[in-house]
Amino acid sequence: MGLLLKIFIPLLGVALAFYFYSAPENFSEEMLRGKRVIVTGASSGIGEQMAYHLARMEAHLLLTARTEAKLQKVVKRCLELGAASARYVSGSMEDTAFPEVVVKEAENTWGGLDMLILNHIGYSYFNYFNGDVGHVRKLLETNFLSYVAMAMSALPMLKESEGSIVVVSSMAGKTGTPFCAPYSATKFALDGFFSSLRHELIIDKVNVSITLCILGYIDTENAVRAVSHAIRGTPAPKEECALEIIKSGALRQRELHYPSPVVGSVLLLQAIAPDFLDSLTRSNYKVENIRR
Repeated sequence: MGLLLKIFIPLLGVALAFYFYSAPENFSEEMLRGKRVIVTGASSGIGEQMAYHLARMEAHLLLTARTEAKLQKVVKRCLELGAASARYVSGSMEDTAFPEVVVKEAENTWGGLDMLILNHIGYSYFNYFNGDVGHVRKLLETNFLSYVAMAMSALPMLKESEGSIVVVSSMAGKTGTPFCAPYSATKFALDGFFSSLRHELIIDKVNVSITLCILGYIDTENAVRAVSHAIRGTPAPKEECALEIIKSGALRQRELHYPSPVVGSVLLLQAIAPDFLDSLTRSNYKVENIRR
């Protein structure tokens, strides 16, 4: 089964990319120069790397995450890399008032906004679901409802600038995978809400793009710590992932699949052979290393 996985994943990914997607227009770093960008979850991992890429592109940055000390270091580095400006607001997205606080800071500082990158996540375990409905409810507040709240608060400014919303999601939000039921539920919710919102914006002729980023296994510290003992395969680099997210938002793409061959093949198999995909998925886990 492992050999089949190695053969089918690259081939199907290429087929999906060829069949469903035309070549995107060329990306230029000039697209981000002087743009006003909010990045959430920016103190580490993919969010931190996005901040550094945007700084090199001379964007104006407003970064947010829970840990103030880490944000201070990221902001300092962004300024060294050439950001047009960089500042932060620290706080937890579990606080239902915090999303609006962040957006208000952007409005007070810049008077507008060009791109909102929603990237933060709350803590969840990687294991069999233990029946804790309270945990699911709390995770929905951070991983889903705060995304909705921030997008709605930012939408008036984004309408004015004809800007972009970039939503960082996961393969776990497109197809069911074991050991991450609460997390997966929040990511499915993101797809449902923002795909619906995209329709409404188009119907109302509002020129605000929504890009949903479907990510596979990425080598962030948190992801590797959580799942490396249980997943077969090598994680993709967070630096490249961060750059692809920025490109997809600037190019106003509907979806980003990264790494493309893996994510693309999974989505194609889901459409044409879901039982086979489920079997492949289960074979990719070292179940013996999962302890209840």
